[in-house]
Amino acid sequence: MAVVLIVEDDGFTRAVAEMVVLDWGYEVLSASDVSEALALLKSPRRIDLLFTDVYLKAAVLGGCDLAREAVRLRPNLRVLYTTGNTITSQMKAMFVEGTACLRKPYTPEQLHQYVDGIVAA
Repeated sequence: MAVVLIVEDDGFTRAVAEMVVLDWGYEVLSASDVSEALALLKSPRRIDLLFTDVYLKAAVLGGCDLAREAVRLRPNLRVLYTTGNTITSQMKAMFVEGTACLRKPYTPEQLHQYVDGIVAA
């Protein structure tokens, strides 16, 4: 069973993503900010996929910086970004190489498709 770390500062959005990912049979860890996420990433816990919002409120480090640090800590970690903003080429340039971005609002089916595809790769 793959383990997905969900990093989302909006509690409702995070809870919905957690439910969807759990319903599809994955184990879920969650964090509301970069500090919580980094603590989990530095722990010995298994994490297969980081699903992070690109913009995290009240964060010096946003989702892109978090993803770069996460991959530095765990070189085989896969990353899936999410954002409600337009995905520009400038934003894509900040992404960790070989990652994807799921645009909000997304459906449970879209989230499932992305997570399954990334975990299976």
